Amino acid sequence: MSEATPPASWPRPYWQPGEDEVVLQFYVFGKFEPELRIPSLRYGSPGLPAGVEIQRFQNAVLRQWEGYPLNGALGGLIKEDTPEAYEAARIAPEVLVVRGVLKDAASLDYLRDTLGVLAGMLDVGGTAILDPQILTLFTADHWRRHYLVKDGAPPRNHVLILRSDEGGDRSWVHTRGMRKFGRPDLSLRNVPERDLDRAGMLCEKLVELLSLGAHFSAGQQLDVDGIPGGLVAQPGGSLDDPEFNNTHVEFRWAG
Repeated sequence: MSEATPPASWPRPYWQPGEDEVVLQFYVFGKFEPELRIPSLRYGSPGLPAGVEIQRFQNAVLRQWEGYPLNGALGGLIKEDTPEAYEAARIAPEVLVVRGVLKDAASLDYLRDTLGVLAGMLDVGGTAILDPQILTLFTADHWRRHYLVKDGAPPRNHVLILRSDEGGDRSWVHTRGMRKFGRPDLSLRNVPERDLDRAGMLCEKLVELLSLGAHFSAGQQLDVDGIPGGLVAQPGGSLDDPEFNNTHVEFRWAG
């Protein structure tokens, strides 16, 4: 994208004002010049939105922090899932931590602008980006393929959809990462094996609806083909819930 091209807005057609808060947090591992000049304009970003900040750390210093993301359970998961990215992050001399809490907004321009800055960081020494909200560490090339998509990556790319066994032939389909949109995560309980693909596709559609500003109220019915009476929304949970690190809205599969 030319630096002279004004960035296109990322609208939220279903948005209504509320008290929701957006949480952004990313770790960019690499080696950077003493004076950090991030070419975010080439990615359609004028810079970080107000409320989002960059902190710069030596990796060896940050590693002593109790919550260092390459340690503990998250570090073990990352090392197993993406060993190449884990090694790039481990040996990187520096870490740029991008984080902020924002008020819910009528557009996703805040996300567009933040992603543009992250892309620019990869051009000036970044080698890996960790998104702890979706438990994923990306190499620079993987991150570019995943997010540098014309007109913006779809909401599904920003969210992790998981399946957990509930016993018998029943599964729990749930998400992580919706705090980036200021929305609760999704929880689909009691999903039979025969409906797993359908539940996954439904989850993707609901992620898109919520990310574009929709809300589900308690008791709201969601019509789903093949499920008599549909699914009923039950908001709940808390930001401290380790399963989501977020509130969530639950639907229980019938049948």
